[in-house]
This record gives sequence, structure tokens and C-alpha cells, in this order.
Amino acid sequence: MKCADEFRSRAITAPLIEEIARSLVRPVRIMEVCGTHTMSIFRHGIRSLLPEGITLLSGPGCPVCVTPARHIDAFLSAADRPQVTIATFGDLIRVPGAERSLAGARAGGARVEIVYSPMDALTLAQQEPERTVLFPAIGFETTAPTIAATILAAERLGLTNFLIIAAGKTMPQALEALMADSELQVDGLLCPGHVSAIIGSETYRPLADRYHLACAVAGFEPADILAGLLSLIRQINHGQPGVENCYTRAVTREGNVRAQQLINEVFEPADSDWRGLGTIPGSGLMLREKYRRFDGMEQLDIPIQASREPKGCRCGEILKGKLLPPDCPLYGTACTPLQPVGPCMVSNEGTCAAYFRYSGRKTSTAHQNTKPFFASSTEPS
Repeated sequence: MKCADEFRSRAITAPLIEEIARSLVRPVRIMEVCGTHTMSIFRHGIRSLLPEGITLLSGPGCPVCVTPARHIDAFLSAADRPQVTIATFGDLIRVPGAERSLAGARAGGARVEIVYSPMDALTLAQQEPERTVLFPAIGFETTAPTIAATILAAERLGLTNFLIIAAGKTMPQALEALMADSELQVDGLLCPGHVSAIIGSETYRPLADRYHLACAVAGFEPADILAGLLSLIRQINHGQPGVENCYTRAVTREGNVRAQQLINEVFEPADSDWRGLGTIPGSGLMLREKYRRFDGMEQLDIPIQASREPKGCRCGEILKGKLLPPDCPLYGTACTPLQPVGPCMVSNEGTCAAYFRYSGRKTSTAHQNTKPFFASSTEPS
């Protein structure tokens, strides 16, 4: 905690806030890509400390949120098999599919266990050889190495009752798809610290060059985020957007090469569906042929079927930075953390959950002529 306290101290953060205010010469729109950034910005009241000219948009940085409903339905189809145990991360269990969630399946008698890592799921498979243990392998480059290492461990152990549904996604392709959208006006990206620790800060260089886009990799403490924002404003002011690594204690230019090798050994790129963004070429991770026997979709013969999104839910547009959560007609009324309609209200990294928990606005503002929320100071500081 002492280390964290150093990055929360007013002695460090106050000068950064003052410098941001002095440096801002025109309105800027900045997208924080990572869901942990979104939650941290709210938790520490950072929006209320920034000048009005800065608009912060939340991007598709929540792995649970971008997992489409049809993948959730595939997990549920597996859960319905009598001899299958679903071993899943906790924030996935309440995400609704077309009709229900894994929590609902468990209430109906399915075996659904919460684990803290894919290795926990592997241990469960060892302990219960009479059952098939399936791990829904969602996540970005951050979790992909541990999932790959788990597959390699299962291979060494010769386990035949451990499976995954490969639903992992890679961030650079999603950012490329977002920035190519002419309707999305973004001046800079606050790039994700966790993902960047794996893929390296230079991965964003093509984005910066192609779209004349300022990029800054930042950590998750207040001083980290403020330093990232200041870097972006300076790049924009100078008309020289590039990539600055403001999180050098965890991120390097080349990233974690060993982790990259693990991912590439077990997985290969594949087209992938993202909630709100549609199918993005090469943005998914599928098991290589050598490890295809761990593929739950093939081994359990689970069909991928079209699934409808919840009626009225605007999660897709929120994930693209085109709407604020209070602009969804369901926000704070039909959709709350206790009774979520869409995934953005479920996950700890979900934008709607962050708004609901930390802001003063609990209901929709979609039909009100109000000051933009990002310029308000209603959140706690």
C-alpha cells in the first residue's frame, strides 16, 4: 500500500492537475481503453478534477462486456450437459445471454464453479476425473498467457476431461476498427496498462501514425492516469502525436516476449465477434491444431447460434464511445447492478457499473437537455 499511496499523494497529483489545466488550449476527446482505467477514474473522482474541455470516453476495454451474447449462450449450452462443470471467472457468471445467465443455470441445478485462474479449473479437472471441466476462456492479451500455460499443463498431464471455449480477443485490431469509424471523433488514446505489459508500447505506433492519434500508456493510480492525460494534451498541442510510455515500471517497448511466445505457441489469430463492434478480422484467439482436443466447442459439439441482444440495451454503442451510460433508456431503471440487463452493468470493469456506483446520476438523461456528464462535478472526489 505504501507504494500505491505514493501515486495517490496530493503532492504528486495536484501539480499534474494544475499543469493539465494550464496546458489545455482547446477541447479534447480522449478514450480510456481499459475498463480498469474507467473504474479507477471514477473511484478517485478524477473527472471532477479536470477542466471542462476534456471529454473522457470509455472504450471496449472490458472483456466480459465485449463477449457477445451468442458466446454466453454457448457457455450455457455446455452448462446444460449433465457431466459438465463450468469453471468461470466470477464477473462472467451474471452476464445475461439470450434467456438467462450462468448464475441462472446454476440455480437450475447446473454445476457452475467460480475460479480465480484457469489453473484452478485445471486443478478441478484433476480432482473430478469423472466430470468434464470447461473453462470459458474470455479476456484480452493479459489473461491469454495464463490460459495458454494451462493448456500446456493439461497436455503434459495427459488430461482428457479439461476443455476451454476459446473466446479471447486482442486489443490492437479492435482499436483499429474503432479509429476507422469516421463517426467517432477521438484526439487521443489512454492505452491499457495491463495489456501493454504483454504486447509492448510500440504496438500502438501504427495507430498513432495512420490516424494522427496521440497515444499514452498509463498505469491505474491517480498520478499514472493524470500523467497519461497530460502527455496526450501535450502531444495534441504540439501537433506531433505519437506513443509515450508513462508506465515504465511495468511496460516496455517490446512487451513480455515470453508471454507472447506462450500465446503464439497455443493460439493462432482468428476472426472474432465483439459486442457492439461486430466481427473484427484477426482479433480473436483460436486453439492451434495441435491443441484442438481441448476445444470445448468441437468436443461437446456446441453450435454457435445467432443470439439477440437484450431489447433496449445500448451496451454496444457505449462500448464504442458513442453513448454515455445515462443515455441508455434502461440505465438505472430496468438495468441496475442487482438486476443487470446488459453486461456493461455486470462486470467490475463495466462502464455502466462504474457510472452507477460512483456518479450522482442513477437514471437516464437521454431525453433531457442537460450539460454533458463529463463536464459535471457531481461524482465524489
